[in-house]
Amino acid sequence: MKKTSSIFKKNPDKHDYPAAKDYLELIYDEQKTAGIIKKLTEATTIYKKCKDVFRASELPLLPRENKYVQEDLQKIKKEIKLSPILLVRGNNKLIIADGYHRMCASYHLNEDLELPCRLV
Repeated sequence: MKKTSSIFKKNPDKHDYPAAKDYLELIYDEQKTAGIIKKLTEATTIYKKCKDVFRASELPLLPRENKYVQEDLQKIKKEIKLSPILLVRGNNKLIIADGYHRMCASYHLNEDLELPCRLV
């Protein structure tokens, strides 16, 4: 089993924030979304077990055959590091603002894997 540090970068890619913004604007207004994105960019990277992120998000686990999960699994196989997951605490539910496919790919590797996350 690969270690978390061999699979993930410590910091998110710059393009992860606009992707998170696009998603969060479907849930929150522009002003609140801008505030959340600012907090995500300033947050420190923490580590949470993949299975806990999965359960708290209440999202279905995408199958290995999903195109984007497959792409992330291939990146891991080729030793291309993935970005941390961007998370937002919602009302009694965790929102994966960016990184759903990365979380699913990680879960297929090992549900106990420690995921690097930015959580606000």
